[in-house]
Amino acid sequence: MKNETHKSKLFLILSMIIFGTIGIFRKYIPIPSGALAMFRGIIGAIFLLAIIFISHKKLNLKAIKENLILLIISGALIGFNWILLFEAYNYTSVATATLCYYMAPVFVIFASPIFLKENLTLKQLICSVFAILGMVLVSGIFEVGLNNISEFWGVILGLGAAALYASVIIINKKLTNVNSFERTIIQLAAAGITIIPYTALFEENSTTELNINVVLLILFVGLIHTGIAYALYFGSIKNVKAQTAAIYSYIDPIVATILSVVVLNEKMSLLAVTGAVIVLGATLISEIDFKKVRSK
Repeated sequence: MKNETHKSKLFLILSMIIFGTIGIFRKYIPIPSGALAMFRGIIGAIFLLAIIFISHKKLNLKAIKENLILLIISGALIGFNWILLFEAYNYTSVATATLCYYMAPVFVIFASPIFLKENLTLKQLICSVFAILGMVLVSGIFEVGLNNISEFWGVILGLGAAALYASVIIINKKLTNVNSFERTIIQLAAAGITIIPYTALFEENSTTELNINVVLLILFVGLIHTGIAYALYFGSIKNVKAQTAAIYSYIDPIVATILSVVVLNEKMSLLAVTGAVIVLGATLISEIDFKKVRSK
């Protein structure tokens, strides 16, 4: 059992590292964000279905049917959440876009009392305020004001992606009798399919940049960053405590920030670094149950 837990932690860390590198790959894929999100969802769903088939498992079709509307809605939100995030990478640095994206837990905290009837604790409120202040520092508004429209637009897109992902988290809490693997397959498929009309209407030239190198990068994002990463994540999450999973999830933005600076040579000011620490620290503290930690 102990070995299984260690193995699950290793897989969880690996999945977070993979998620943290997607911004780098986006920078080198010259197709519109909608097309990339569409390919990612469809390829990822096919890969996970293949795992189900190879492992001789069956989907709980009854549970899927009962939750189908919510699964399709949440899947569509995931797809457009990807589009906003990929667009954020185009307008600002990978580090800034990823940090904006990690405001999703803060949005969930504020939305939970309304949609989930959960109490908002003083600790969550304080952490949320600090996270918002940190995000203001990351945005660079104190350094360049609103003169750098591109950077500002990237921040808005990143926060929009976070808001959509927060909506997905809330909807997922409404799902019943659907396990994580089944839920993800349907949501990824819904993400890819619902984006098709958007791509057809607004991204007419989405395939003009396709060549062998771009196709390989798209397959990599679909198979590695979606199929394998999600398989590792959901395969390990059941054997890891929720608090441990929450802490390990912060490997993603840390990896993204490091690669943004080292690989892409994207600069972060001292204020932005300070803001990043505040955002990640505040959201992490909000998820830790210190009473349980002390009791152990």
